Amino acid sequence: MVKAFVVGKFLPFHKGHEAMIHFALTKCDLLTVLICCSDKENIPESIRKKWIEKSFEGYKNIEVKSFNYLENELPNTSESSTEVSKIWSLVFKKMFPDYTLFVSSEKYGDFVAGYMNIRHIFFDESRALFPVSASAIRSDLFANWKFLPDSVKHDFVIKVVLLGTESTGKSILTQQLAQHYNCSLVSEAGRDIIDDSNEFSFNDLHLVATEHAKKIDEAVLGKSPLIIIDTDIHITKSYAQFIFEKKLDVDDDIIKSNQANLYLYLGNDAPYMQDGTRLNQIERNFLDLSHREILQRHKIDTIEIWGNWTNRFDCAVKEIDSLLLKRAVL
Repeated sequence: MVKAFVVGKFLPFHKGHEAMIHFALTKCDLLTVLICCSDKENIPESIRKKWIEKSFEGYKNIEVKSFNYLENELPNTSESSTEVSKIWSLVFKKMFPDYTLFVSSEKYGDFVAGYMNIRHIFFDESRALFPVSASAIRSDLFANWKFLPDSVKHDFVIKVVLLGTESTGKSILTQQLAQHYNCSLVSEAGRDIIDDSNEFSFNDLHLVATEHAKKIDEAVLGKSPLIIIDTDIHITKSYAQFIFEKKLDVDDDIIKSNQANLYLYLGNDAPYMQDGTRLNQIERNFLDLSHREILQRHKIDTIEIWGNWTNRFDCAVKEIDSLLLKRAVL
């Protein structure tokens, strides 16, 4: 029986790592993936472990373990030097006394395997198959989004939600912002399911909540880490309270899908436009109060956007740019 191991920080886990693990699985009967977690890193081992386990669900000949260490006691594992490799080979020898194979894409793989007196197999050392590194992803998430497995994207996606009462330009602004940032968008599910704001059932709101969360989850796996979302679950809850005077209860998964990094609330000073399917202007303004009350009750902090259409776009871009600047480095 051939036992093999791979090691890494997986900050974050990417498709190059994923491919290396798939490759290693073809070379052994049992593979252990070891996550080396230092006290200087800001992504918990539990999250890194979840990424890998999710990507290899159903595989029975793989196990994922973690090793926590202090950088003032052990050197950084990513250094390709003989001295560092010698120190870490002693750690690995204790953990894997009967393992005979080490698979890596780094030069230190040869050093470690040599000190352990086991075999080493390189995988894509030149990174020709997957021209990416974890450090490159950390420095430019947008350019390297395509290299993240689906299991990782949920933890790095940036969600911006546009909120507001009817006829405040949410749908148009969502499209404008998505085009401006060349990113994914989620349109309002309510407009697909409910034809007229004056005629729908309470059960329709459950369908809206479920479908909207589904659309958000699909967008997370899309082309960009940024998603602009038209409306969210709090607005659906507000409709339930405003129209039916009933509380809309939904599963925790729906709440989680709707959680966002930035909430922009469009004021009702926009010109009212009645297309025959909306509430009248008086009801629309009372609905605005309902939305605000629900958001306050759920402790959702919003940034107000007022003014004409140009001003709304400019203000939204300013807030999103500020958010992206904060998220520039993982």
